Amino acid sequence: MKFERSAGILLHPTSLPSKYGIGDLGNDAFLFVDFLEKAGQKLWQVFPLGPTGYGDSPYQCFSAFAGNPNLISPDKLKDDGLLSENDLKNIPGHNPHQIDFGQVIEYKKSLLRKAFQNFKDKFKNYKSEFESFEKENSDWLNDFSFFMAAKDAHGGIVWKDWDKGLVHRDKKTMNEWKEKLSDDIFYHKFVQYEFFNQWYAVKEYANLKGIKIIGDMPIFIAYDSADLWANKHIFTVDENGKLETVAGVPPDYFSPTGQLWGNPLYRWKEMEKDDFLWWRKRFANLFKLVDIVRIDHFRGFEAYWEIPGDAPTAESGRWVKAPGEKLFKSIIKHLGDVPILAEDLGVITPEVEALRDMFNFPGMKILQFAFGTGMETKFLPHNYVQNCVVYTGSHDNDTTRAYFEKAKKDKDSDIYEHMQKYLNYYGDDVVYELIRLAYASVANLVIIPMQDILNLGGEARMNFPGKLGGNWTWRFSWDQIDKSLHLKYLGLAKLYERPPAPKKVEKIETVEAD
Repeated sequence: MKFERSAGILLHPTSLPSKYGIGDLGNDAFLFVDFLEKAGQKLWQVFPLGPTGYGDSPYQCFSAFAGNPNLISPDKLKDDGLLSENDLKNIPGHNPHQIDFGQVIEYKKSLLRKAFQNFKDKFKNYKSEFESFEKENSDWLNDFSFFMAAKDAHGGIVWKDWDKGLVHRDKKTMNEWKEKLSDDIFYHKFVQYEFFNQWYAVKEYANLKGIKIIGDMPIFIAYDSADLWANKHIFTVDENGKLETVAGVPPDYFSPTGQLWGNPLYRWKEMEKDDFLWWRKRFANLFKLVDIVRIDHFRGFEAYWEIPGDAPTAESGRWVKAPGEKLFKSIIKHLGDVPILAEDLGVITPEVEALRDMFNFPGMKILQFAFGTGMETKFLPHNYVQNCVVYTGSHDNDTTRAYFEKAKKDKDSDIYEHMQKYLNYYGDDVVYELIRLAYASVANLVIIPMQDILNLGGEARMNFPGKLGGNWTWRFSWDQIDKSLHLKYLGLAKLYERPPAPKKVEKIETVEAD
């Protein structure tokens, strides 16, 4: 699919302002869409929207299909008559620029439980719509709701340590627990019903404003997930949940032992038997939520690093070919020419590039990786092709301001000097000049993290790969946005034709031929 020249902003909904300690799908999400429209932006990129587990990472979710309960807006629940003004009185104090997940999760759970009780009391008002939602999402909703209810009943422990009958999904045991947990299963279905309703309202509003949402699909699923528990036969675990092989990346410059991610891998031959049905459902579900999908770790669809399940590090892994070509042909055959972006960072081989280009998926360019003799020149704008998406940095990088401030102080690095020469700019507003460089490039798509739009320092970094805890907590507040900021970006969008102005067709006077 060909992408129109356009620009957008990367901001996860959890980073929106909110009086409830975490960004949500309430009024501030609509205000952010208004800001995007006024700033001439056509794209809003988010992280995965699933229910986060250990470490609060959106890339490690309890489901590849479900939505995050923490994104549900209490104000919208109040508007729907499911919460009262009194329910929302005692909001815990919080830092407007940082999420305290422990506090937020418990508070949101208490509100959702109250809303659920009111929902049950008024169920006749919702019955038809709720049952339609259940039916439409039955492929994943039943297993997910059972999984979450059983997880709660077992004190939150990993599914492989549950009652053995549940681990093996024994029919008799499942029926017994289904009856015992019926109210909790209903609760988790209600939570998903509310998430999807609220998200669809935000998406519809964005689309009406001419803004498309870019979603994110992690290549792998989390071990502690409904996906694995309900579908063990298509993942590399045995019936008891013991991992046979896991995902990661080999040793490199950044890590002499590689990275041991621990995610289960796919039994690709098993998946081919039904023409990748699980993947087709996954893509179809995500395309209901977003307009464009960015695939994380795209290179894993060409070949992936397979590590023994009991290995202490990633060193003992091996490269194994993946059927990416067959998979994407199946996706296109069943879903059409869907818009996909490929995260093709890291050590990318000609085979990975060939797979990406075979389907015309735009790859990624990161300006922070472009400058200095030790970096990669493919990230310099004069080497771009049109069919790519350029970022100043990503969620795994420091903010652009912090990155170049550190580079400036590093006497052994030529990164800062090279950047100055390339830009022919020796002033202090480096971040804006790099954003302008991205806008001016031939890349069809430009996405700038909100932290860089606001020119924030390292305090606003989103994620430190390999660091346990303390990630994904950053939020912005409206007082950080200058009243004229939207004009700045509207000006850039117009100047660099994102999107291109409509072409004027001159009318030519003609006469009939003799």
